[in-house]
Amino acid sequence: MKRLPLWITITGAILMTMMTANGAATKSGSITKSSFGKTPDGEPVDLYLLKNKNGVEVAITTYGGAVVSLKVSDRNGKLGDVVLGYDSLEGYENDKAYLGAIVGRYANRIAHAQFILDGKTYTLAKNNGENSLHGGIKGFNKKVWTAKAIPGKYDQSLELSYLSKDGEEGFPGNLKVTVTYMLMDSNKLRIEYSATTDKKTVVNLTNHSYFNLAGPGSGDILGHILQIEADKFTPVDSNLIPTGELRDVAGTPFDFRKPTAIGGRIDSDDEQIKLGGGYDHNFVLRSWEKPSGGTPVARVVERKSGRVLEVWTTLPGMQLYTGNFLDGTTKGKGGIAYTRRSAFCLETQYYPNSPNQPKFPSPVLRPGEHYHAMTLYKFSVEKQ
Repeated sequence: MKRLPLWITITGAILMTMMTANGAATKSGSITKSSFGKTPDGEPVDLYLLKNKNGVEVAITTYGGAVVSLKVSDRNGKLGDVVLGYDSLEGYENDKAYLGAIVGRYANRIAHAQFILDGKTYTLAKNNGENSLHGGIKGFNKKVWTAKAIPGKYDQSLELSYLSKDGEEGFPGNLKVTVTYMLMDSNKLRIEYSATTDKKTVVNLTNHSYFNLAGPGSGDILGHILQIEADKFTPVDSNLIPTGELRDVAGTPFDFRKPTAIGGRIDSDDEQIKLGGGYDHNFVLRSWEKPSGGTPVARVVERKSGRVLEVWTTLPGMQLYTGNFLDGTTKGKGGIAYTRRSAFCLETQYYPNSPNQPKFPSPVLRPGEHYHAMTLYKFSVEKQ
């Protein structure tokens, strides 16, 4: 199947010919739209470019709602892409790492691919051994979302919607989902998640962006300095399923309460580190269910570029994943090989396997209720 030009081409010469979405642009920024190709079934896929007044830009495709590119300034004012992704639709169709995608209906793992609601057992698609991972065989990351561009005075927004039908991947209920990406002039990328259902179900939505603040192709992320506002984490078994314990981070490689290099203890002689091949664990955030602005839960600094990433959320957990399963066989933008630990993820979420752990915060959504969650990525720089 013939593919359209690569993203690297789109951001160059073709960008000048893009149509402004809905014919709308503002003094503070703009939203532009281009074709990103068609699925094997002939379904059109679009690419939206949101840009703020500072030149910061994020590109999002309607295929999986994936963040394709996110360009922010370093301490010298030079823009650089800080997320992993692909140049073409084909890359996302073949992707197995969920690069930049919206993940659902249930992010992370559900043990034995089943759970019980009101005495009824629901059996899910198995795509991680005996478990369900990130929504199943064809989760939200493999769906084409309906898009609506919403230009604003101080922000540019892209609203994506999708109807997950009753029984899809084994989950009950017709779930109406809306995910809104908002790029602000304050260099914040805000993601709003909303959902309603007509049958009792479970919902856990996240974004699976892989970050390298030095830029893809710049090496590993082991020197990035990370701080997480969490006193506990959820240890896992050999299948990376939480045991149900909430374990203190004190005295373990999981203590990021003070700024610490990601690679400082990543190869420690620690059972949990060995099980994950590094960090692939959920952190129990100190506070949640706060006002819509959320609370700060993580901060990452890359000292060479000076780039700083802060994460805010209303959700109770956050998965730190250090790209342990990237093996260099995946070729991303510009043909760059994505190697082990060349990026990190901070996936805000309900805890993994929460439907089977009654002591964990509940991800259950009932008819008449409204699921709402927010995660915000704030970018800035530190001077030398």
